[in-house]
Amino acid sequence: MADLQDELHTSVGIGELPLPEPLPAPAPDVAGPLDEAHALLAAHPVADGYSGLPWALRHLPWYDLQLGESAVDTDVPRLREGHVGALFWALHLPEGLAADRAVGATLEQLDLVRSVIGAHPEGLRLARTAGQVIDAHNCGRVAVLIGPATAAALDDSLAILRVLHSLGLRVLTLTGTSWASEAGLTRFGEEAVREMNRLGVLADLSGASQATAARTLAVSRTPVLCTRSAARALRPHPANLPDDLLAELGAAGGLCMVPLTAEQTGPTVRDVADHLDHVREVAGAGSVGLSGTYDSGAAHPQDLPDASGYPRLIAELLRRGWSETDLALLTWGNVQRVLRTADFTAREAQQRREPSTARIAELDG
Repeated sequence: MADLQDELHTSVGIGELPLPEPLPAPAPDVAGPLDEAHALLAAHPVADGYSGLPWALRHLPWYDLQLGESAVDTDVPRLREGHVGALFWALHLPEGLAADRAVGATLEQLDLVRSVIGAHPEGLRLARTAGQVIDAHNCGRVAVLIGPATAAALDDSLAILRVLHSLGLRVLTLTGTSWASEAGLTRFGEEAVREMNRLGVLADLSGASQATAARTLAVSRTPVLCTRSAARALRPHPANLPDDLLAELGAAGGLCMVPLTAEQTGPTVRDVADHLDHVREVAGAGSVGLSGTYDSGAAHPQDLPDASGYPRLIAELLRRGWSETDLALLTWGNVQRVLRTADFTAREAQQRREPSTARIAELDG
């Protein structure tokens, strides 16, 4: 017992116990620009102004956009990785297609678009209005808006315009016809723009002549789009816009959607950001948007090879000092504004104006 007491008395006291090694201090939680970009895009997703997917899918015997499809630039996993909430599926036709095939080929693509969306209900949803775009996003789906289509698809008939609109068409490119040419809009062309306003079909001026663009801006009561146009001051591509037209577009509330293509904007993310900086400076923050132009056959800048690359572009803009407000307009807000304005203008116009029965022979003959 004495031995036990001696052992207890000679034991180390509680206050003398060796202290554990201190834990390392946690690393400061500092988000980099890419993390900030993901967070911003989670709240303000991308509304992509141009996808050539419908024509690209025509050449594939089988595909699954829900699980992923390596044969194209766009599928549901990459859209979600890139935080794309909405995109416009173009119905443009390849060069060299016979003019008498334009209507049929456009209808075939429209049918394909509707079939593809129907086959991927967990990822895609057809949208016609700004409200439907928001509903699709809130349900975790990517909203698909149909268009732009080429004006040749009308075959100089406003009745065909109404049929295409009833099937979901929202954007029409005003090039390649006798009534929207290098000389500008004819009287029938002006009537076509008024009927587009009445229906809620947006005019796309990418590739249109300066005269057509100027007259469309004067006639249209709805903001117009340039779905694939950057700044000509930085890169002299024919589809890019000169500063005077960018300024007019901004004054009219239109939207210049800068394409992510090496040919029009340059080979790097920084080049694309330069164009976005320039368009914002000239046209205003409310008139600049994004256009992936994926699956169109175009080469894309480094780090932007497919629809998943948008966070890298937004991170570059954050490094340049873009505010969250301007970025929210760029990615989502400006497209929503244009769609809402088109919807409101169409409802008003339909109360004042009957469907146009004008024929090209009567006005331009």
